[in-house]
Amino acid sequence: MDFKSLLFYVFAFILIGAATRVITARNPVHAALFLVLAFFNAAGIWLLLKAEFLAIVLVLVYVGAVMVLFLFVVMMLDINMDRMREGFWSYLPLATTIGAVIVLEMAAVVWRGYADFEQSAEAAALNIGGTKELGMLIYTEYIYGFEIAAAILLVAMIAAVALTLRKRKDSKHFDPAEAVRVKRNDRLRIVKMDAVDQGAIDRASNAADALAAEQAAKAAEQAAPGAGKETP
Repeated sequence: MDFKSLLFYVFAFILIGAATRVITARNPVHAALFLVLAFFNAAGIWLLLKAEFLAIVLVLVYVGAVMVLFLFVVMMLDINMDRMREGFWSYLPLATTIGAVIVLEMAAVVWRGYADFEQSAEAAALNIGGTKELGMLIYTEYIYGFEIAAAILLVAMIAAVALTLRKRKDSKHFDPAEAVRVKRNDRLRIVKMDAVDQGAIDRASNAADALAAEQAAKAAEQAAPGAGKETP
């Protein structure tokens, strides 16, 4: 067994273990981290197969962007694990069917052999790498499909920008630029008023309190039984 085969078995063993932990881990954050580990090992296997472009894209796109975003979303969400486990076994028939299809596909590939995956004689003679050969195929035989995929991605980007720029009438929002440009004279108005005699206000308040107390006392005397009658 050469060193390349040893690396392949190491990457494959770690990949299988990480993929198993993705579906068996109880913590969603741990499952996301194991998925990142699985992506790294898959990239290593692609490097051994001389597919450098696919390995770099897997690390940059899936690990660097998608999985990091997914990990932050999982960490910020309050996930109820008990509710997620409800009805888990109801998906067992579907999972068994998909797993059986994948096993049959892998068995068909192994049964047929790896002759179709060998590099062509012309490419081996020209010493063309996987990335260069992939680029030549994309821009020659598959140019129309490549342009259609690029147009679809462009439409998706424009739609995302349009959704963010759309203004709703029932939403409350403000422009940060306008908030920064606000001046004191635009929001604060200074009004000059005459001086207030606080002593006169206090005297008037005390007089009103005394009058109210006097009226309350008279009302109490009138309400008392036998009030105002002289004894013989």
